[in-house]
Amino acid sequence: MGIGKIIQIIAVLAAVVAGLWSGFPEAALVIAVLGAVAGWFIAAEDRQRILVTAIALSIVSGGLGAIPVVGDHISNVMGSLASLYAAGAITVILVAVYEKLKP
Repeated sequence: MGIGKIIQIIAVLAAVVAGLWSGFPEAALVIAVLGAVAGWFIAAEDRQRILVTAIALSIVSGGLGAIPVVGDHISNVMGSLASLYAAGAITVILVAVYEKLKP
């Protein structure tokens, strides 16, 4: 298991914890940084999947809030994952543009 995979696992765990327990105020910053770093390690063949997942999570992240008792928790976790994937998608886009423009 490489460093990229370890960072991705830590990033997803941090997003889930931040979604379930919003006890620390820097959660959004931690998720954004981990998402951006994890995006750096995405292979070229997986970039499209990351971009589609980021779009899908941002669209459906609040859709399960109506479920009694657990709906808000699920929506918070999905929102944190959406933020994580959005930060990763930004890095993926920047890496792709750099690779396209480099001589």
